[in-house]
Amino acid sequence: MNKQVQAQNPFQPVIKVHDFEGPLDLLLHLIKQSEMDIYDIQISQITSQYLDYLHQMQSHQLEVAGEYFVMAATLMDIKSQMLLPSPPILDDELEVEEIDPRQELVEQLLEYQRYKKAADRLKDKENLRQQEYTRPAMQVPREMVKSHVEPGIEITDLQEAFATVLRRHQLATPLVETVAAEKVSVGQQMKHVIEILHDGPVRFEDLFEDLHTRDGLVTTFLAILELAKHQAIVINQGDLFEPIILAEGPKSDEYKTNQPSAD
Repeated sequence: MNKQVQAQNPFQPVIKVHDFEGPLDLLLHLIKQSEMDIYDIQISQITSQYLDYLHQMQSHQLEVAGEYFVMAATLMDIKSQMLLPSPPILDDELEVEEIDPRQELVEQLLEYQRYKKAADRLKDKENLRQQEYTRPAMQVPREMVKSHVEPGIEITDLQEAFATVLRRHQLATPLVETVAAEKVSVGQQMKHVIEILHDGPVRFEDLFEDLHTRDGLVTTFLAILELAKHQAIVINQGDLFEPIILAEGPKSDEYKTNQPSAD
């Protein structure tokens, strides 16, 4: 559907018949098209446009959800309240500030508008993420691996590399996570890291490639630090800005058969 329909009233805006997300979405569309101030809705005009839209949908034999008719009744009720004269104030009565019948509707529209803008921003981020392509991990070239830990590597270098991993993970995390992964201890992850390094040296960031939770990322980082402390792995870097490489250390065999006790 997307059928152009001329409004019966020449002062009514031209409306394209299509699906809105709900009556509030339709109202925002009409308010914007009529260039109204959302805080000062011309309720008579907007009610006329809203009812005209429903009539168009019905004339094209389109199914109209019940919530649209509920909103139509609300608009007509607000319109009737605004047409009623204000009750006279007696001399011995304190003047009470009148409540605008449109106030509750305006609050609903503003709240819906905030959610709609937030949803649009999340959709934009999702579209940007879908345009990114991650290159699969490659085997570390032998010439990049040295037999000792570079003296220039400090704990701060590892912390910065891990912070980069966390940022990448945050961008790739889905908006809604429905499955909670089983937590893994530092000791278990130490054994897992050694099993990976048994097949050859790997880049620091590649060890986090298949992890999808923040707990998993932190646990793996702690496991790396613990293994380096016990000389079960060696960490080296060819030059500044080159990738940090992890390889088996002289005491890695202790973690291949025994379950580490660190947690």
